[in-house]
Amino acid sequence: MLTLNTVKLKAKKENLFLRVAKGHFATSERHCNYYIDVTTQKARLSEAEAVAEELTSYFYHNTIVDTILCIDGMEVVGTCIANKLTKSSFTSINAHNTIYVIEPEPTSSSQLLFRDNVVPMIRGKNVLIVAASYTSGKTVSAAIEAVNYYGGRVSCVGAIFATAEKTVDNIPVYSCFDPGFLGDFGSYKSHECPMCKDGKKIDALINGYGYSILK
Repeated sequence: MLTLNTVKLKAKKENLFLRVAKGHFATSERHCNYYIDVTTQKARLSEAEAVAEELTSYFYHNTIVDTILCIDGMEVVGTCIANKLTKSSFTSINAHNTIYVIEPEPTSSSQLLFRDNVVPMIRGKNVLIVAASYTSGKTVSAAIEAVNYYGGRVSCVGAIFATAEKTVDNIPVYSCFDPGFLGDFGSYKSHECPMCKDGKKIDALINGYGYSILK
């Protein structure tokens, strides 16, 4: 199996890391010079808890959360956030309240669907969207559109890595890491990519779930 050579960059907090590989990578929308590997943050409990603690520190005092919508396979992190927000020992306006943790169902046309039995967890609820990353914003925008369609309200977005502090809809985006942590991070429209202009081949195709190396 082909793998990328990633390096682990440690943050100040325990168990909070950013794993990255440098190269030429392509999403469905953009090209970038870093692949942000969030695999272990999504699957290893200690790292998921560290991400949850960092994200909740930004909004637990003043943001009501009824439902956490997890995209990009972020269910473990979303569950950890719900656990922290509802703990009696955690100073939160959500303490003692039940929080739903759900994921959307993608359709063949790349829209997001909620079945009738899940809609009550969205309609009339304050929804926190938890994503692996926020760069082009396409996936998060689809999630916001779905929440709005089913009668919910998006309170904010939480991501491990984000390149913006607000969505195009002016919704706050909170993240553990931003491009300043990497220094030379670059994200480009495909026809404006300087690596393509220099003739550098694409190393891998990437999305919120992982990467596929191009031989």
